[in-house]
Amino acid sequence: MSLHDYECVIGLEVHAELKTATKIFCGCPTTFGAPPNTQCCPVCTGMPGALPVLNREVVRLAVRAGLALGCTIARFSKLDRKNYVYPDLPKAYQISQYDAPLCVGGHLDVDTPNGARRVGITRIHIEEDAGKLVHLPGEGTLLDCNRCGVPLIEIVSEPDIRSAEEAKSYVQSLRAVLLAAGVSDCRMNEGSLRCDVNLSVRKKGETALGTRTEMKNLNSFQSIYRAVEVEFRRQVELIEAGGTVEQETRRFDAATGTTSAMRRKENADDYRYFPDPDLPPVTLTEREIEDIRAELPALPDENKREFIARFGLSEYAAGLLIRSTSAAQFFRETAAKTRYPKVCANLLIGGVLPSLGEEDAIALDGAKFAALCNLSGDGRLSSTAAQRVLAAVLEGADPEAYMREHGLEQVSDDGALRETAEQVIVQNEKIVRDLLGGKQAALQALVGQGMRLTRGKANPEKLADLLRETLGL
Repeated sequence: MSLHDYECVIGLEVHAELKTATKIFCGCPTTFGAPPNTQCCPVCTGMPGALPVLNREVVRLAVRAGLALGCTIARFSKLDRKNYVYPDLPKAYQISQYDAPLCVGGHLDVDTPNGARRVGITRIHIEEDAGKLVHLPGEGTLLDCNRCGVPLIEIVSEPDIRSAEEAKSYVQSLRAVLLAAGVSDCRMNEGSLRCDVNLSVRKKGETALGTRTEMKNLNSFQSIYRAVEVEFRRQVELIEAGGTVEQETRRFDAATGTTSAMRRKENADDYRYFPDPDLPPVTLTEREIEDIRAELPALPDENKREFIARFGLSEYAAGLLIRSTSAAQFFRETAAKTRYPKVCANLLIGGVLPSLGEEDAIALDGAKFAALCNLSGDGRLSSTAAQRVLAAVLEGADPEAYMREHGLEQVSDDGALRETAEQVIVQNEKIVRDLLGGKQAALQALVGQGMRLTRGKANPEKLADLLRETLGL
């Protein structure tokens, strides 16, 4: 058997730091990058006698996330202690939510090359972050408690994801929702959006779930994609060799492209959850929930519907644009300035989105980009030349001036193209006979000859039409 005989079953746990000025249970600031152990207090570090007080802004932002993802918001939820011992957890327990989370039962629609896929959201709960271990080779390990108590939401998906591409697309789409809702800054390079991947494999057609492993704290789209690919292959090869998959937590090493065992995977019973005796239940009224709902801005799905209806984009193209808040806004503004919104979308998707960094900012002049779209849509630039001009526009160049300076303008004049078509027909009698004999591929061969004659400047679509017309096809 091969990899193609198996499918992977993936559920994701995404941790997003909330955009609050202070921590979840105390008044310490949440500023990223402060000197070690300068933003912590007895509450953060669990000193005896220190009592936590819930930051109500944490609840409000978590509810926003739940509403944005179509969840049901609990009128009553509670905070629990999750007990485990690890060096980055000074008080030996984490305050989280166990059997009464704040949000349940949502979903996220994810656009993939194979069509849209709906991924269920099991739950969203609030919890505090742990500290950060700093490993010094040959010297030991240091603990920075600044991150202790930073507010998180954990978004737990159903095991509905079936590939590395779907896993990556899900996190990209989720990030876009959280950014649009104003819940988190989602800076993966700073650790404010991290993903745990739970993965098992089974033979295609089977319904029973296999033994799962968990890969923790993946903090880039590429690492999520690669970790899934590597672990899927490892589990299949292990099973095919007669081995069994162990339920364990594994580490993905981006440098080597491998996963390695860290420890046995815990079950819920291992954490000995119980309600935190220092914190009252979290209660919400219907009015409070509706007030938060009224604050929600336009979300990615609304933008997607607008782009399809107003600009005629495909579902897939619109779905790619809405994954980036800045790309969606830039497209909306630029598409209104150009005669060719579809060209605008294609240039953004092909030439801008792949290089968009974690800051999610597009440093591109909208007027120049719209002018480039018009040049391409008018047929004055081929798709290849348009990408070359786009690279120059990203550096500040004027698109028309750059096109003229580098001789990139496409020949679209009917008179000039007709001369080219006639010349191609005269010089390629055998290909013409093949075309007249019914070989449709011969038309592309003739177009290729025309492109050679014009040094790639002929408009291929117009040239093909004129060849058909001249030959009476």
